[in-house]
Amino acid sequence: MRTLRGAGEAVTGLDIAPGAWTDRTGDIGDRALVEEVMTDVRTVFHTATLHKPHVATHPKQAFIDTNVSGTLTLLEAAAAAGVRRFVFTSTTSVFGDALRPPPGTPAAWITEEVVPRPRNIYGVTKTAAEDLCLLVHRQQGLPCLILRTSRFFPEEDDSRERRSAFDDENLKANEFLYRRVELQDVVAAHLSARDAAERIGFGRYIISATSPLRKDDLADLNHRAPEVVAGRCPGYEDVYHHRGYRMLDRIDRVYVNEAARRDLGWQPAWDFQRVLEHLARNEPIVSPLTLAIGSKGYHDRVFEDGPFPVED
Repeated sequence: MRTLRGAGEAVTGLDIAPGAWTDRTGDIGDRALVEEVMTDVRTVFHTATLHKPHVATHPKQAFIDTNVSGTLTLLEAAAAAGVRRFVFTSTTSVFGDALRPPPGTPAAWITEEVVPRPRNIYGVTKTAAEDLCLLVHRQQGLPCLILRTSRFFPEEDDSRERRSAFDDENLKANEFLYRRVELQDVVAAHLSARDAAERIGFGRYIISATSPLRKDDLADLNHRAPEVVAGRCPGYEDVYHHRGYRMLDRIDRVYVNEAARRDLGWQPAWDFQRVLEHLARNEPIVSPLTLAIGSKGYHDRVFEDGPFPVED
């Protein structure tokens, strides 16, 4: 919303909560409201969701109502209104158990060819929503592109073990090697998807920072990651030593963004090398857009242990 309005584009923000960027307040499951706001719309950016932080606080039915039924309502209304392109914000969480190879085995090379194996109701409902996009595209011809975004939220990690072992910035810097993307680049990916949707028709794309790691590294990444990273990113150790940071002992997966760069013409600006440059200059490792937005949180209350409760 900030980016589109800043570019002078006519946009309508529909959100369940009021805010500076919300024009209409309501639920995406409200068909009458959705049909009303869909008038004269050319592009739908569908970002509404119950997220992983809600898994332990919301019933499974709420995930189905929002992530599945709400998505279907948007898709059907968009198709009926003659919308020209539909961009759906999904998640790399759909891959689930495929992201966790046992210690000592090769790390996982995650491309769009990997079959989703969801681990919780969040992943299950996002996978179902993706399939609804495909169904409406096939049956009604609505161009739909799905962006499986990796981590870009500013909140602390949900793992108590990682929070206690790493400085928050240190942990996020490490993640740019394999499972993080800068918010500015996520916005750019959505705009690239909008521009490419009618040409492509339908597609699913991983949106994550370009990793310096390669397939040849997988056998060693999952048990001696610092050595592998040192070989791919000479000089990182000096920057980390100066900051008192350290590398993860093991990296269990690498998200591959090649298809999104190739098909969408997306050019992410942030990667691990840029993060190192910012760390060396004592500059924030996030974009001005991220700093302007800040942390929105996922709940109306604060939890004692971590940013949100984690389901066992």
